[in-house]
Amino acid sequence: MTPRRQQILDIAADLFASRGFHGVSVAELGAACGVSGPALYKHFPSKDAMLAEMLVTISETLLAEGRSRVASADGPREALEALVEWHIEFALEHRALIVVQDRDWSSLPDEARERVRALQRAYVDEWAAQIRRHDPSVSPEASRTRAHVLFGLLNSTPHSGRLPDPQMHDVLRDMAHGALGLA
Repeated sequence: MTPRRQQILDIAADLFASRGFHGVSVAELGAACGVSGPALYKHFPSKDAMLAEMLVTISETLLAEGRSRVASADGPREALEALVEWHIEFALEHRALIVVQDRDWSSLPDEARERVRALQRAYVDEWAAQIRRHDPSVSPEASRTRAHVLFGLLNSTPHSGRLPDPQMHDVLRDMAHGALGLA
């Protein structure tokens, strides 16, 4: 992805997070990016395509980096610690994307929605596998549930992040480690 394309997506994510996907016009997006609305069509075929790319790309990134960190870990505990660290970094750096994902999910084109769902299932499965490796007594269903509960905690940052990021990072890490039995 070109730096300009990423810049447009970042600006769009901030606008969508603050006003909703349907609350932002192409003209407003263009103005925020320093171009006319129609000039955005040089980079994206539509506003829907922007939303799709931002949510598919971040889902691909979450999964790829999660898998990479697990592969580099020395064991299940270290893998879970690495996943927690990665997801906290994501949540603190991409608050707008968390809001957009939550609020504007239904605005995704069908093909993109299915792609995001598949990527998210794979990401949940990555977490669930490490939870079960760490504690084999946890059932597959319970391990997936635990992963979803942790995402709820970690993805609360757009709403609960009232502390400076370094302190918020520590709170999230301590709470996630406690929930996973890593404390």
